[in-house]
Amino acid sequence: MRGKWLLLLMIALAACGRDHNDPRPPRVDTAPVMPKLASTLVVPVDVRLADLESELNRATPQTLWSIDQREEKCVPAQRLSACAIKRKDGSCRIGIKKLKVTPDLSCRIVGQVTRGRIALGGSGNAVAITMPVRATVSARDVGGIIKRETATGAASVRAVAKLGMTRAWQPTATVRIAYDWTNPPGVTILGKRITFVSKADAKLAGVIAGLERSLPQQLAKVHMRDQVAAAWRGAFSTIELNHDKPPVWMRVTPQRLGVQGYSVQGRNLLLTVAAEANAETFVGIKPDAPPPTPLPPASPRIGQRGLRFNIPVLADYGELEPVVERALAKRAARGITLPKLGAVDVTFGDVTIYSTDNGRLAVGVPVRAKLKSGYLGERHGEVWLTGLPFNEPDSEVIRVDALQIKTRSDSKAVDLLVALFTDPETIGSIQAALTENFAKDYDHVLSAARGALAERRQGDFQLSARIDQVHHGRIMVTGAGLFLAVEARGVASVLYRPKR
Repeated sequence: MRGKWLLLLMIALAACGRDHNDPRPPRVDTAPVMPKLASTLVVPVDVRLADLESELNRATPQTLWSIDQREEKCVPAQRLSACAIKRKDGSCRIGIKKLKVTPDLSCRIVGQVTRGRIALGGSGNAVAITMPVRATVSARDVGGIIKRETATGAASVRAVAKLGMTRAWQPTATVRIAYDWTNPPGVTILGKRITFVSKADAKLAGVIAGLERSLPQQLAKVHMRDQVAAAWRGAFSTIELNHDKPPVWMRVTPQRLGVQGYSVQGRNLLLTVAAEANAETFVGIKPDAPPPTPLPPASPRIGQRGLRFNIPVLADYGELEPVVERALAKRAARGITLPKLGAVDVTFGDVTIYSTDNGRLAVGVPVRAKLKSGYLGERHGEVWLTGLPFNEPDSEVIRVDALQIKTRSDSKAVDLLVALFTDPETIGSIQAALTENFAKDYDHVLSAARGALAERRQGDFQLSARIDQVHHGRIMVTGAGLFLAVEARGVASVLYRPKR
């Protein structure tokens, strides 16, 4: 009995020194703050090779060159060697003289070189151009003796183009061209073989130079810059990542655009550019889409590709409250016996949880309690605990440490509630109930975000993204709930896919 009275006296003294005003901790309604994360969106813009072929074939004349000119020495004079004075043995004693046996024969050379259909292909970053060439050349009125001799020939022109882009989004091309005469044009007149390759080559050189000029011009005609500008505008977007619990949106605001290069993929010529963008995450309220800005000049090559943004995982306090209530009800059902005081009848009321100062969690529990011995009668009041949520990085398990107690009681002599809420088993029940495994919410939000980003089409634009990695740091106490900012990383592209 002496020990019991001593404990009651200590509690009473503690109660005398305590402020009996409302012990409710201040409510802090801070909203989750999501940082902007720099991302690089891949923006492929493609041109069908068939369209580019059509432009090249339309711009390049069928007849590459033609010739109609007089050639004074179409067939050079034929000469024989003769000895001025011979020896008896038949050898030549005095010099050899060239004797002209036929004169130079003039002629009129008439002909043309025509092309077949220009075809485009290639692989990787090289665009291959092939153009069949056919030559028909005639030698007419040869020395007034031969009326006409006609020669035909064929060549295959092959070109490999390396494409580029200026800062003003104008295409450039460096073309390396080679060709072979599979059948050189030539005729045999009076036993003399006459070829027209040199004349054809001189004309083809100009045709080849024209191709190098023509290719970027034809690329410009298929409106590559317009398509890049359209894709740039389409990258300004707001995307719903999660419909509820919590509703989440990501706002993408491109900052600059850089050329990554060209590549041939199947029958498409793909220009790949990278948009450096800010990715912001909003919780609860859908933000307006960012207003598009004009297409900026092409930047130097932008760094490593990758999408980075935050996905919030939020545990509403309303979801935690019934968990604590059930834990306390089980504790009361098992029976509570306090050291020095004995058995206690306890009824716990509705639990309230919210955020308070210094990143702590406030937990309020209404209580009715009385000693089964009948001593002191029933006491009722409100107990408030504050604790500090904690988790390891990349762990979805949250616990609450450093629980501190405040009470409001109708007892000025004895605070039974202090003893009740300093009981290790009662405190342990509350801590266990506040240990939250976010794995289910975590998986739900990530699954929703993956589905939202996998394929999203709006008009002529299609956003495709893949989440490869997720990481998160420490839990935060906010006015909206326990908040975990998950950083997602992956790859994303904005494709311009106009309906043809």
